[in-house]
Amino acid sequence: IIVVGGAIIFMLVPPMSGWYQSFNAAMPYLAAFVKFFLLASMGEYLAKRIQTGGWKLPSYWFGRAFVWGLLGMVIALAFQLFSGGVTAAAEKGFLPNTDFRLLNAFMISTLMNLIFAPLMMGLHRFTDTWFDLRADEQKPTVESLVATINWQQFFSFVVLKTIPFFWIPAHTITFLLPGEYRVLMAAVLSIALGL
Repeated sequence: IIVVGGAIIFMLVPPMSGWYQSFNAAMPYLAAFVKFFLLASMGEYLAKRIQTGGWKLPSYWFGRAFVWGLLGMVIALAFQLFSGGVTAAAEKGFLPNTDFRLLNAFMISTLMNLIFAPLMMGLHRFTDTWFDLRADEQKPTVESLVATINWQQFFSFVVLKTIPFFWIPAHTITFLLPGEYRVLMAAVLSIALGL
């Protein structure tokens, strides 16, 4: 709560908000990396607390946080691709062309979460499983990763429940925010993804 609250204050209260906006504009990938490195890995830390009943860092915590940072960079790019792509598609008649901001945000969120999110979440499941197998002193291979991941749970819960009932509504709100705060909101939401 302190870290999330501190991050939000840093990004909203002057003069710190000016520094945040300048950093975000000058180095969007690095800014996304830092946000996800810190905030998304907190979700895994909280998940470990729920699993074990005590505060304990997950195995390979730095590697997991680094992967979160890289995913943050990809998410920052995806936000630009999908928001710009929906606008371009609407202008050419491929999607409804609307000035209704909520509908526009919903279309961006829906398309991003149906096209991009399953791939990103699947990749993240691979990296998490790799770290888990390494923690069990195994040498992961593609075959062992595929065999270890519970794909039925991944598709029935992650893809078919969390995407339509959590991620599409959550990212609809995200795309209603000014552009400089969208990746931050996604990083805060990634705490839920870690959990």
